[in-house]
Amino acid sequence: MTAIAYDECSRVSEEDEEIISSRPCRREAEEAVRTLIAWAGDDPNREGLLDTPERVARAFEEWFSGYGQDPEAILARTFEEVENYDDIVLLRDIRLESTCEHHMAPIIGKIHIAYLPDGKVVGLSKLARLVDAFAKRLQIQEKLTAQIAATLDDVLTPRGVAVVIEAEHHCMSTRGVHRHGVDTITTRFTGVFDEDPVMQQRFLSLIKR
Repeated sequence: MTAIAYDECSRVSEEDEEIISSRPCRREAEEAVRTLIAWAGDDPNREGLLDTPERVARAFEEWFSGYGQDPEAILARTFEEVENYDDIVLLRDIRLESTCEHHMAPIIGKIHIAYLPDGKVVGLSKLARLVDAFAKRLQIQEKLTAQIAATLDDVLTPRGVAVVIEAEHHCMSTRGVHRHGVDTITTRFTGVFDEDPVMQQRFLSLIKR
């Protein structure tokens, strides 16, 4: 998906028109924030809130920047000079910052990603960028777990992929049942990590403190 930045409600090129035809412009987004402030019971015109709609719009651009990223393109550049390395490549405790699509509340936690290369590897920072490409969207944790694993499988064609996410959902800790410190854990294993219990246990042992 192409990321398009625009600040005014004006016409765009025909090339971009279809992409953003259903997307409000910045001014409309800021007006929506003002409406929500008034609905919450405050005055959007008081001094402390005058610049809040603009700040919220800028924050949304960061929190939902994943919509403008192509996850597969992030993994496109690989390296084959690995001296026949064929064991686990693991990134543990990748910071997760996402947003629940049901209540638009934060999902905060960590992700562990591993794969068994089949002749090629990808830069380690690309795995962290892959996480953000999917996490910086409206999400549910189950879907996020599956998307990360599927993309690694499709692009790198490794012998196996393992993904574990541990996260606290603020839609449960700050509202509703108000249960704090509860982590949701989701997993997805493919290839040898799914078929070989020994390899799966090796991965799980490596991510434990």
